[in-house]
Amino acid sequence: MLRYQITAGRFADGVLPGERQLGEQFGASRNAVREALALLRREGVITRQRGGGTRVVLPKYGHGLDRLAGLAEAMTGYGTITNEVRSARAVAELPVPIAERLGVAPSAGGVHLERLRWLDGLPLSLDTTYLTADIGHRLLDCDLAGRDVFTLIEETTGGRLGSAEVAVHAVNADPDTAALLGIPDHSAVFALERLTRTADGRPVDVESIRIRADRMALTATLHRGRNSPAEERD
Repeated sequence: MLRYQITAGRFADGVLPGERQLGEQFGASRNAVREALALLRREGVITRQRGGGTRVVLPKYGHGLDRLAGLAEAMTGYGTITNEVRSARAVAELPVPIAERLGVAPSAGGVHLERLRWLDGLPLSLDTTYLTADIGHRLLDCDLAGRDVFTLIEETTGGRLGSAEVAVHAVNADPDTAALLGIPDHSAVFALERLTRTADGRPVDVESIRIRADRMALTATLHRGRNSPAEERD
């Protein structure tokens, strides 16, 4: 529960209440509170100093997975997103797995982007993107350092994006990725793979994103729909 409260921004000043107050809030013993705080400290979420209280090391930000939004859109109100554009180039040949996901031949080519995303001066994610040629070429002359790719796609095409298929894995960061994100080698990161489609269902954007797990929590609001036919028969 404390981890959730930290993620939700409950402690705006970064200072947690004392052990006695936390015990009263959760109806927990002093030992249980200390064990919880020790766990969060080992995870790198908080720091504890004698006489200095308990403080949040880095705030975690919630990124909803139930809405198709760029990072700057999702982080509105949390801080300032900036982008370091490491690659923005046309490619004559797409990698076969990327071409298959985009539904085009590898020889159709496309555009490759790699951006290091920063939130309030600290690295947050490393984003690798492949776009279909007709969509991507329009973006090469745009402000990729200051704008979200999703917003630029909609502005340059005059159409809306429709949906995305997302898979999230927990992986250990390789040394190069860890160095760019400012974390120790093999630290746990979220690996988010996303295929984005236009409103008519055409795939146009394949992304592989590595996100610092110590700075972001991925959230969603889920709704229970109708039962499956098998459940209804039961």
